[in-house]
Amino acid sequence: MNRRQRAKTVIELEPRRTTDSEQKAQAPAKAMEPDPLYGVALLKTALELKRRQDGSPEEILRGVLARMRLPEDEFRAWLAQQGELSKVLGGGES
Repeated sequence: MNRRQRAKTVIELEPRRTTDSEQKAQAPAKAMEPDPLYGVALLKTALELKRRQDGSPEEILRGVLARMRLPEDEFRAWLAQQGELSKVLGGGES
């Protein structure tokens, strides 16, 4: 062992036990974990909409999602959670 290195001690701890109240509080928080690329897809779609005048927003969005290999149904579910934004892109009827 080098003089500058210290011996490392590994201690395995028991996992923390959660109470019933903590489990109830955590359940609604895990509704949907968004992919970090969803925001990037929105930005790319906005740039394409500004740059290209041909094609509908729906076609442009599908093209961006296909190029980024993002699942369209999961993206639309995330977009529906965002509220009014989905109406702009033609995905919201609510």
